[in-house]
Amino acid sequence: MDARTFDKSRLPSRHVTEGPERAPHRAFLYAMGLSGEEIHQPLVGVATCWNESAPCNIALMRQAQVVKKGVAHASGTPREFCTITVTDGIAMGHQGMKSSLASREVIADSVELSMRGHCYDALVGLAGCDKSLPGMMMAMCRLNVPSVFIYGGSILPGTFKGKQVTVQDVYEAVGMHSVGEMSDEDLAELEQVACPSAGACGAQFTANTMATVSEAIGLALPYSAGAPAPYEMRDQFCMAAGEKIMELLAREIRPRDIVTLKALENAATVVAASGGSTNAALHLPAIAHECGIDFDLFDVAEIFKKTPYIADLKPGGKYVAKDLFEAGGIPLLMKTLLDHGFMHGDCMTVTGRSMAENLKNVEWNDQQDVVYPANKPITPTGGVVGLKGNLAPDGAIVKVAGLAKQKFSGPARCFDHEEACFEAVTNRNYKEGDVLVIRYEGPKGGPGMREMLATTAALYGQGMGDKVALITDGRFSGATRGFCIGHVGPEAAVGGPIALLKDGDVITIDAIEGTLDVELSDEELEERRKAWEAPNDNPYQSGVLWKYADQVGAARTGAVTHPGGKSEVECYANV
Repeated sequence: MDARTFDKSRLPSRHVTEGPERAPHRAFLYAMGLSGEEIHQPLVGVATCWNESAPCNIALMRQAQVVKKGVAHASGTPREFCTITVTDGIAMGHQGMKSSLASREVIADSVELSMRGHCYDALVGLAGCDKSLPGMMMAMCRLNVPSVFIYGGSILPGTFKGKQVTVQDVYEAVGMHSVGEMSDEDLAELEQVACPSAGACGAQFTANTMATVSEAIGLALPYSAGAPAPYEMRDQFCMAAGEKIMELLAREIRPRDIVTLKALENAATVVAASGGSTNAALHLPAIAHECGIDFDLFDVAEIFKKTPYIADLKPGGKYVAKDLFEAGGIPLLMKTLLDHGFMHGDCMTVTGRSMAENLKNVEWNDQQDVVYPANKPITPTGGVVGLKGNLAPDGAIVKVAGLAKQKFSGPARCFDHEEACFEAVTNRNYKEGDVLVIRYEGPKGGPGMREMLATTAALYGQGMGDKVALITDGRFSGATRGFCIGHVGPEAAVGGPIALLKDGDVITIDAIEGTLDVELSDEELEERRKAWEAPNDNPYQSGVLWKYADQVGAARTGAVTHPGGKSEVECYANV
């Protein structure tokens, strides 16, 4: 079967377009200018996260128009629709961040509802911001119709006083400004030049990490996730994606044929190898959950433990996403990992070929130093490490890329929400050697598992990034650097050990051995647990954040809100 001879009796859109009883449905389609031929072709959803909230998303609508041309060129009928995004850079450091992780579920749910409601046969999804990337991939795996993922592309780096900068530098400048190391004038200039184009944050923060994942997991076309948003070549990738979706539909290649356990392991490998965001340890289990695959934080951590760190990318390194693309792109990174036995080459991808076949003709570029050979890494273990201990029985995560020392021990300084800690940091009301503890910021406790970039960046800007540690049951931005441990589980809101800490308790973090412990006996922890009472100060007693807190599961399994692929009776693709 080629892309022009589809049997509509086997496609979801038959429920909308075929037979006399669907005349009213076709009337709506004619009203939008479709021809009879277009109505009876496969209907392809083109979903974008376009909005005007941030530069990450501003180019997506234009890119979607090119995707639609590709679909039409291959004899499909594209149907464009939008979903939301919550942009972490804007939401960071205040109550808006509670909406961020919850938005991932809303994105996946809304794409599912649009696809189900209108009976579209395939999906091309375009995303730009942190949570929109996993949200869109989750929807693809949940629906299991042929799908291609497209990243909107990264932003170009800015220039400040002759130095390449990103938005990370602006967050850290706030800390410098607070201690008198940056003037009002310099801060004002930096904020105006740090983000000079459309596109997502430019270093290996969460958006670029999950973009790297999209190629490694096989849902994006090779090289498509690396080209910066302003580059005109993005049109070529979008056109190709529109054409490719029709081939996948004809060949009946679906996301769950692509997103296997091996593909998830490949995705975790590129996260560690690139020094990517700790948020991937939340999103990969969530994507796996949609497919009915068991792949939790500890499974991700096992991959991290044995993967070399080879991409010298910010925030721990020197370079940004544009530099990686121009050095050879994500395929260059994956090829050296594959050649040295760190990736599975037999995984199917949206090209219709295996990962090994996709990478067969990729040649090593020895004229660049963005990516190191996998047998000559920056460090022999990955840039992200999983932790476990009596303070984190359900695990925790830390990014070690760029960290000079990977062990830390000190007294706890406890805060029951981010704002209290940020105030203490701003006022320098902490001591060198402290372990700052921010709790009740987990998926349920926040609710929403906020990122702590404002606090961590302020610490770094004050020159204290390696002189204190910070642990939380919340999350960290991909831009966070310093000794910062997130996803501590069980979270405080359900009585996890982090809820039982008191000021002065000695906490020891060992990223080499993968441990996170407090110097308290089991008996003492149990006595404190008996005396612990859950706080009753959550103001979110209605609306979406109440609903999210009521439904969300543990960070260890991806902070998901529904039973997932294992409980599925019939997936949408088979309706």
